[in-house]
Amino acid sequence: MDRETYGGWVYMMADRYRGTLYIGVTADLAKRIDQHRKGAGSDFCARYGLHRLVWAERGEPIDACIAHEKRLKRWRRDWKFALVETANPGWDDLFRFLV
Repeated sequence: MDRETYGGWVYMMADRYRGTLYIGVTADLAKRIDQHRKGAGSDFCARYGLHRLVWAERGEPIDACIAHEKRLKRWRRDWKFALVETANPGWDDLFRFLV
């Protein structure tokens, strides 16, 4: 199977309510967020203490997820906040729903 047949996740990590954001894409959301929480997921997340999963969206194929991630990274900051707050108004850590 090629990568176009697999689905994935686009997600946002934050350090606090309306704080620093990280946008990423992965095929295995629970594993990737666990890496971030342990400081191994990315240097950016480790440096800024981004341990809170505040938004995630499933998509298929993975190439579409990658394209969506790139679009979100170009969005204005307040648009990203609005997207998070539509699904997660309290900016709660959603990781507990994955494990």
